[in-house]
Amino acid sequence: MDIAKELGRVLSTGDVCIGFKEAIKTDDAKMFIVSNNCHTRQCFSEFAGDRPVFVYGGGSVDLGNICKKPFGISVMAVINAGSSNILELGK
Repeated sequence: MDIAKELGRVLSTGDVCIGFKEAIKTDDAKMFIVSNNCHTRQCFSEFAGDRPVFVYGGGSVDLGNICKKPFGISVMAVINAGSSNILELGK
C-alpha cells in the first residue's frame, strides 16, 4: 500500500483531525497515525484505547509534507476513511 496516496485520498475524501491535542479529544476516531518522532508516541496507545495506532516511518515534517501541509504533523486521527484504504494500516 502506498501510504502517500492513501493519505492524499483520506484528506480529500474523508475526515481527519490533525494535531495531538485535537486527536485525543476525538471520540469517533477509527485509527490514529503517529509520526515516528512524536514525543508521546510510546504512551499514545493509552490515549487510543482499543483503536489502532499506525506509526508512520518518517518524522512529523515528513508526514506534514505528504499531507501537503506547511507544518509538521505529529498525530492525526482518521474519523472517516472516505474512499481510501487507510484503515488497512491499522490491522
